[in-house]
Amino acid sequence: MPLHLRFGLIFFAFATLSWTSSGFAQLSQQTPPPSPERQGTASVSGQALEQPSGSISGTIVDQSGAVIVGAHVVLTRDDQSPTEESLSDNAGQFSFANIAPGPFRLTITSAGFATQTSSGILHAGEIAALPQFALAVDKNVTEVDVRLTQVEVAEEQIKVEEKQRVLGAIPNFYVSYISDAVPLTSKQKFKLAWKTVQDPFTFVVVGGAAGVQQAQNHFRGYGQGAEGYAKRFSAGYADTVSGTFIGGAILPSLLKQDPRYFYKGTGSTGSRFQYAIANAVICKGDNGHWQPNYSNIIGSLAAGGISNLYYPAQDRDGLGLTFDNAAIGIGETAITNLLQEFLIRKLTPKSHSHDPAKP
Repeated sequence: MPLHLRFGLIFFAFATLSWTSSGFAQLSQQTPPPSPERQGTASVSGQALEQPSGSISGTIVDQSGAVIVGAHVVLTRDDQSPTEESLSDNAGQFSFANIAPGPFRLTITSAGFATQTSSGILHAGEIAALPQFALAVDKNVTEVDVRLTQVEVAEEQIKVEEKQRVLGAIPNFYVSYISDAVPLTSKQKFKLAWKTVQDPFTFVVVGGAAGVQQAQNHFRGYGQGAEGYAKRFSAGYADTVSGTFIGGAILPSLLKQDPRYFYKGTGSTGSRFQYAIANAVICKGDNGHWQPNYSNIIGSLAAGGISNLYYPAQDRDGLGLTFDNAAIGIGETAITNLLQEFLIRKLTPKSHSHDPAKP
């Protein structure tokens, strides 16, 4: 830029500043001071703009005084300010902070309870702790959530098992088609055992076996005729009762084991075959874990030992008869399990894989 232009700009700027300073000085001398009334108005307006905000808090409970968690609280204002929302915490409490003073309205909703509203006025800087809001049960709610206890679930499952009959006649109570069936209580184990031994078909089987024994003259010490048949029938029924209660109720209760066979139904034929055979000597515990089937093994031995008390003297063989009967009992269990796994379910109309205690 040429020197004379730079000099001219500097002179112009200096002259402008001088005139501005003198002009402002004259204006300041000519402008009258504000009246007291205007000063007061400005002061009052400044105070109105500086009013401090406040907060609103409260607790939500039901009619019994128990806190309600997750209740929805909506804060609305008369001045068309945006609504604010909050949820009650684990203590049933909610809060709103930095709220401008003035009228407000709260709307509280929670599932299963009637909606409740509350209005008030928040003053400048106020920390408003509202009284408890006790929500009433919604009279229009008809849905009730009923949760069964573990014992009740097991009872429902037993009712299904007690209807299971092969070809509609032969009891099939000791098998569960529900893989995760609830463990039975001691009372339920005894109930299932009693249901089995007093079933009419049990008497038919025992009576048929006694007739075969008499025809082949087994346990000849019992003799023949009606008396011999009655003794064979009584011995056979005693074996059934002792074996069922000892192996299916008493020991399972003491050892906390489940006396039922849990149907597998999936996998290869070989895996299902092994599973069925193994379940003659292993079982599911009440804790859900597999373990040696002490109930069946010891139960068979105990039933065999008891049979020495009422079999004819010439047919008693002490430990020999005991272990023979135990081995027969375990073998019968293995065969029954194989039939359960591959045949019996097809012949059992009332079998269920769906848990009746679940929706």
